[in-house]
Amino acid sequence: MEVPRFASGLYVGSVMHHRVKPVRHRLSYRVFSLLADLDELPRLDRELRLFAHNHFGLIGFHDRDFGPLGGESPLPPREREIRDLKGWAEGQLAAAGIEGGGPVRLLCFPRVLGFVFNPLCVWFCHRRDGTLAAIIHEVSNTFGQRHAYLIPAAAGPDGLVRQHCDKRFYVSPFMDMETAYHFRIRPPGGQAGERLAISIRQTDAEGPVLHASLTAERVELSDGAILRAWARHPLMTAKVVAGIHWEALHLWRKGLAIRPRPPAPVHPVTVVRGADLTNIAPTRS
Repeated sequence: MEVPRFASGLYVGSVMHHRVKPVRHRLSYRVFSLLADLDELPRLDRELRLFAHNHFGLIGFHDRDFGPLGGESPLPPREREIRDLKGWAEGQLAAAGIEGGGPVRLLCFPRVLGFVFNPLCVWFCHRRDGTLAAIIHEVSNTFGQRHAYLIPAAAGPDGLVRQHCDKRFYVSPFMDMETAYHFRIRPPGGQAGERLAISIRQTDAEGPVLHASLTAERVELSDGAILRAWARHPLMTAKVVAGIHWEALHLWRKGLAIRPRPPAPVHPVTVVRGADLTNIAPTRS
């Protein structure tokens, strides 16, 4: 089997949301995502003409869009720009008592012509031997806030990672806070043409409320692949943001009441240990 040029890659597929109560509502749209190996970002910037790291490009990756480097970070703007994302992730693992030291790969929507909004980014954090140690689920809302759930990870015999946590962060104005997330993930392995699958089931005390999923196929990262993905989805960021508000309008018209927005969690990362959740302050790396 031919070794891929990069551990990073594009994943082309679709996002689906299916709300089952108190009203039924479903949406689905095509997207492409970037799996960015954080160690490779300088190399991607050098070798790909259509990819940009921390500057303008057709598609790009800006450090300040993730982790503690933007949103409500207490760091001054200049310090946000120079903080190392992998160092931040390793610091969070160490503070949680989880072994790291291996690759950190971040699945996200890339910037498209300088613009991006990521409802969910998934950080795959590995040990030195390459095995998956933890996943950081980083959630953003349309109010400029961001929060992350750090959960230890181990694949089962079927290759799937199963995780769960209680909701701690306000996302949709039409969703109660007293719910839980149940994740089922087929992590990326880096093989050409592989299938990536992320499924999220949101439940309340009475059962399922929402099912969401991302299914995608890996495309090797090249200028040609970038150009083809952009040509199929030239306004992807605008589509994501517009879609969120359009679907919110539909939910409001179906009679759902807007839930009040509580303050964001004091600390930007919630560490999940089994069924127990402990908030920790961000580490300095």
